[in-house]
Amino acid sequence: MAARAYWQGQIRLALVSIPVEIYTATKSGAKISFNQIHEPSGKRISYEKVVPGIGPVDRDEIIRGYEVSKGNYVLLEDAEIEAVKIESKRTLELVQFVDTCEIDPLYYDKPYYVAPQDELAEEAFIVLREALRKAKKVALGQLSMRGSEKLVAIKPCGKGLLLETLRYADEVRKGQSFFAEIEDAKPKKELLDLATTLIEQKSAPFDAREFDDRYVEALRKLIDKKAKSKSKKAILEDVDEPGDASGSNVIDLMAALKKSVGEKKAPAKSASKRKKSA
Repeated sequence: MAARAYWQGQIRLALVSIPVEIYTATKSGAKISFNQIHEPSGKRISYEKVVPGIGPVDRDEIIRGYEVSKGNYVLLEDAEIEAVKIESKRTLELVQFVDTCEIDPLYYDKPYYVAPQDELAEEAFIVLREALRKAKKVALGQLSMRGSEKLVAIKPCGKGLLLETLRYADEVRKGQSFFAEIEDAKPKKELLDLATTLIEQKSAPFDAREFDDRYVEALRKLIDKKAKSKSKKAILEDVDEPGDASGSNVIDLMAALKKSVGEKKAPAKSASKRKKSA
């Protein structure tokens, strides 16, 4: 089944309009979710909406509220909230172009693929894609949909375009407050050279397929084992720890780096394949 477009409309650059379709670029992985179960009966637990001191309430008695101070709420009707929603527009206007490096990775949120809506839109679409590629720029605009307005960035992606929603400034915490107590000092040259050598030894092209969610794999094995055992008894297995945390708190950084650089370890790809074949 062909993927369903998340949004259809047009990208506008000055007087040029390009009909496009936007598709989600990510999907739910092999995550495992749990339900809460009443152990004696084995039945799933359901929840009621209750008011402290009053008890369960009917759905038509529930209204939305925004807490302005402890225990004090501004009550809002659904119609009032709907009235201020941004009208969903079918036009994404490109209003600014910036260098890719100007956008801090903290601001990137969710990726989407952008494709031309039909053959007639391809020529203008390709011109925009190649112009962005040649200029080495990212296009910015605001996309109105589903009642809200998203800040977005668009850049070339193979034969198509990649649209990424961006967080607004008030959604990002500044890191300086967390780093304030870190000493502002330069490392010793020999230590820096050893660390750089270690990084170079372990450098390789990124391939997400080389990494697996080991927690999900372990959970799935545990669930399979528990299902086959048909027992309520807990199945606990030891987990390998990444090193001995006991001993001296004083770390000989020079010795550790020299040892790390000297070790001839197999690259991550080979290790991953061995693990899968085990």
